[in-house]
Amino acid sequence: MSLAVGFKDVVKRFGPVEVLHGVSFELAPGRVIGLLGENGAGKSTLMKILAGYEALSGGELHIDGQATHFAGSRAAEARGIVMIHQEFNLAEDLTIAQNIFLGHEKKRGWLLDDSAMRAEARRVLDQVGLAASPDTRVGQLIVAEKQLVEIAKALARKTRLLVMDEPTATLTPGETERLFALIAQLRSEGVTILYISHKLDEVERITDEVVVMRDGRFVAQRPTASLTRQQMASLMVGRELSDLYPRKEAMDTAQPVLLQVQGLSVPGWASDVSFEVRAGEILGFAGLVGAGRTELFEGLLGLRPALAGSVLLAGQPWTRRSPRSAAARGLTYLSEDRKHKGLHVHLGLRQNLTLMALERYTSPLLSPDAERAALHDAVRDFGIRAGSLDTPASSLSGGNQQKLALAKVLHPGPQVVVLDEPTRGVDVGAKLDIYHLVQRLAREGKAVVVISSELMELIGLCHRVAVMRGGRLVTTLTADQLTEEVMIAHATGTH
Repeated sequence: MSLAVGFKDVVKRFGPVEVLHGVSFELAPGRVIGLLGENGAGKSTLMKILAGYEALSGGELHIDGQATHFAGSRAAEARGIVMIHQEFNLAEDLTIAQNIFLGHEKKRGWLLDDSAMRAEARRVLDQVGLAASPDTRVGQLIVAEKQLVEIAKALARKTRLLVMDEPTATLTPGETERLFALIAQLRSEGVTILYISHKLDEVERITDEVVVMRDGRFVAQRPTASLTRQQMASLMVGRELSDLYPRKEAMDTAQPVLLQVQGLSVPGWASDVSFEVRAGEILGFAGLVGAGRTELFEGLLGLRPALAGSVLLAGQPWTRRSPRSAAARGLTYLSEDRKHKGLHVHLGLRQNLTLMALERYTSPLLSPDAERAALHDAVRDFGIRAGSLDTPASSLSGGNQQKLALAKVLHPGPQVVVLDEPTRGVDVGAKLDIYHLVQRLAREGKAVVVISSELMELIGLCHRVAVMRGGRLVTTLTADQLTEEVMIAHATGTH
């Protein structure tokens, strides 16, 4: 049932850029292995080689002791190797069942056996805890539900080795617990699990051993029980990490309110929400997936219909709300979905960075030289790692895409900054950079809103946290009230 995997002197180049440098290690079958490393360390690239999505440039891949070459992902799947990608690989216009069996359709004679596929889809959806009908179009699902579809799709294959890349990034605590139970079940059945995650508490809890990579090289392979989270993080970044969260500076309540929202409703998602955030304040928004946090702010910016409510920006009414108007009035929003809403991934880094401030680079014609100078500054200031500055955004690792998206929304110089899941899928070193950036924005007198599913992130960063449940803002907690237990109790209605 299980597969033993070995990497021997594995090299991978993209053009002249070498991203994997002679990686060698072996994995015993039937274990849960945590694969750790900062963004750009080469984890996902190595796993794509294992799963047949990328070809080796040098070295060997061994499966059960035999040197193996996969012509593509279908060949790897035929050997039982399946990868769940961090970025969803779903056809939005097809149903859940059609996505699960895309390329693996069941047939009855010459015809597709839709009833059999729906029944099998229902079985694997039940395994992952998704109640949606197999006939639901994937485009109608929220991000967390799409993640569960990806996991269900992998379970529908005859999987012997399963690669999971940041599988809990969008899941609620309850959905995460169900996933961990599923991983334990698969392990007991002999399936090897390769678990890529920046959530070291999860790695510590569910893995048997960890493999650490850094800058495209193998660093260490240790039993999980032999390492603390601090030691894992230090191996990943190559240096000792001090306290993850920068010192929280006291909020000055005499500062002016830069964003005030009264009675805002977003049909189907949020009802009669009121809040305010001052200059120099970091206001968090907590809640379970589906609580309406993202949809509330999309309604605020005119990205989806909103009803009633009054909004003041820097004390002035804001009625004709739209993303363009928001940018002009000094309000910017970083979407939780960087791939589809945060960036134009097929455009270059320069075009993405300056898109929200093009008038700055036109006099009257666009000046590519001025844009390039701005990009050089952003790469330095935000620590964006790219093989070439002329590369499309799609070629960056997930964490570097996130840094580019942050640089883009901050480029116009806003006074109110809304960051939706700013560290999702970001490694521990990059998280530290982003946390310091958030603190810097507040010190500069900006009003910052952080929407996050990581409760410790909200506790470590925010002066106050608004908790939403079922589309309503149920409480706003001050810094001295912030604990995981209290926030969970309000978010679940058990307080």
